[in-house]
Amino acid sequence: MSEQGVTRWMDAVNAQSAAVQRIRAAMMPLAGFALVLALLCVADDLSPLLAGAALLAITAGLALVPGAAETRERTSSETAAARELPVRALLEALTEPAILLTERGTVLEANPPAREAFANLRAGDPISFSLRVPEILDAIRAVGAGEPGRLVEYADRVPVDRWIEARIGPVRLRTGEGGVPDNVLLVLHDLTHLRRAERMRVDFVANASHELRTPLAAILGFIETLQGPAKNDVEARARFLEIMRAQAGRMSRLIDDLLSLSRIEQKQHMRPVDPIDLVEVVRTVLDSLSPLAAERSVQLIPHMPPEPVTVPGDRDELIRVVENLVENGIKYGQSGGRVEVTVSQPAPGSKQEAQVIVRDFGPGIPAEHVPRLTERFYRIDVGKSRDKGGTGLGLAIVKHILARHRGRLVIESPGEGARFTVALETSMPRPMAKMLRRTGARVADE
Repeated sequence: MSEQGVTRWMDAVNAQSAAVQRIRAAMMPLAGFALVLALLCVADDLSPLLAGAALLAITAGLALVPGAAETRERTSSETAAARELPVRALLEALTEPAILLTERGTVLEANPPAREAFANLRAGDPISFSLRVPEILDAIRAVGAGEPGRLVEYADRVPVDRWIEARIGPVRLRTGEGGVPDNVLLVLHDLTHLRRAERMRVDFVANASHELRTPLAAILGFIETLQGPAKNDVEARARFLEIMRAQAGRMSRLIDDLLSLSRIEQKQHMRPVDPIDLVEVVRTVLDSLSPLAAERSVQLIPHMPPEPVTVPGDRDELIRVVENLVENGIKYGQSGGRVEVTVSQPAPGSKQEAQVIVRDFGPGIPAEHVPRLTERFYRIDVGKSRDKGGTGLGLAIVKHILARHRGRLVIESPGEGARFTVALETSMPRPMAKMLRRTGARVADE
């Protein structure tokens, strides 16, 4: 049987049951009156006093059975309660701030998110006491007068920038379609995260386009020069080709970083679980960067325990994290002459986190720049960063890799140089730990 057939069948059963109950309620009064009439007709000598007594007794007995008026009254009250219950229940079920108003804009009900958002919200007060946005107040009055629902978007600048979408709609409980609604429902939807994401996307596209356009313009300019005035100048050709090679390398690094960032973001929800030795990772990075450090007269000083420090992770991504931090220390802390790289085991009794600390002794980082260093394309000194081959994406990549590993990055500049601390959990993720137990492997955190 289809869903519509089942619905029709249940409606028919309910109607039949209600009809049976009405007949049963009417049978006793009808039988009583019939009995009284029969006694009066058959017993001609029945005295009026006896007939009245019989009628009184029957009526008293029938008083124990609910009458039609009582049944109607109870049904009416239950229907009103049933009509009010869904509105209140739905209001409480909404996760966004929702306020039920009269058609004139007086507060009737508010769910917990609305009471949390508006501390002064009180039942019986006009909504204008708590929400002073003319566009929303005008929309409430219009909808309360019978106009269709409306959407109003507004910005709240205090204490921080927030974008809110207000949805104002009519609530009709008795009047049906059209006409003045019984109530007006106001629901507030926070658009802040969408607006910020859109702004970040626009900024990202603009910055990426600018970063690619600059070296591309330089390459095109030198090509035109080599095709024109410097066509037969061997010396200029060699110099220009070297500059073009450097600019092409810069574009290649930027594209590689953009692709890396995109791949990491696609796997953000998938935490890596392979056991990785941080000591081996750091040694690999220091070996690969030792020529760059020697070229810039920077000494790399490792501080590592003799035993392995194992964390669940992705080896290539963790190498990228340490490589970016150590390379930044070499480039921007070159004046300090050394970069210290420390790997530490979790301290007994503390949170189970291993740490990799990269410390340089250069000029340090001004405090106002520290919170923004992991933003894409953010640089303290744009010219200096470009001269050193930076793309502005290194620390953003580090942040996203650590987010995928459920790790943390702490940046400090204590006055002399800068310190970057990477904290990674050493415990195995729960689902993987359960799988290892089923295979008989030993779990490190037990």
